[in-house]
Amino acid sequence: MSRDATTSLNRRLFLGAGAAALGGLALPAHAQFQNTTEMETGIEGHVRRNMSSFRSLNWEPYFDNTRNGAILVDLTSRALHYWSEDRSIYRLYPSSVPISEDLTRRGRTSVVHKVEGPSWRPTPAMKARNPEWPDFVGPGPDNPMGTHALHLSWTYYRIHGTHDTRKIGRRSSNGCIGLFNEHIAELFSLTRVGTQVLLI
Repeated sequence: MSRDATTSLNRRLFLGAGAAALGGLALPAHAQFQNTTEMETGIEGHVRRNMSSFRSLNWEPYFDNTRNGAILVDLTSRALHYWSEDRSIYRLYPSSVPISEDLTRRGRTSVVHKVEGPSWRPTPAMKARNPEWPDFVGPGPDNPMGTHALHLSWTYYRIHGTHDTRKIGRRSSNGCIGLFNEHIAELFSLTRVGTQVLLI
């Protein structure tokens, strides 16, 4: 077999394995419910994930210190970075980010409240845009906030989980930052009220 044929075969095998791996991320039955992360509409085929800039970062360009821990959300690479106060722990998680610029907020805030098993209510703006949405969804598999939520000092803004794994790595939220449930559970255990947060 020629070198070109071998390269072509290896490329096909690599792509096939990648497709099979992605195909294995099947959605659980409850994720089919329309209550996806923050109740957005369905993910369209043209909405692409962006993992090209998914890389580790140093805290120093973004924070004066890591007192109470520090969270950096990079909206461009759709990644959340966490450093513990003593900097012995660093985590990097893929995230979902707001679906449009008008729903996007940048700047400094902090964790002001932590909730395990959060409930969800649409904001007045969400309800005005989507009057058919429920007024309340309790904790559970249909809750668009997933299993854990970190409330930020900005009204209505959260870092939270999602049962709809299609959202992660995409512009898909109404303003909040979404993580896989296993990642938000870990971040929840690492953070405290007062953890610094910066969205860039």
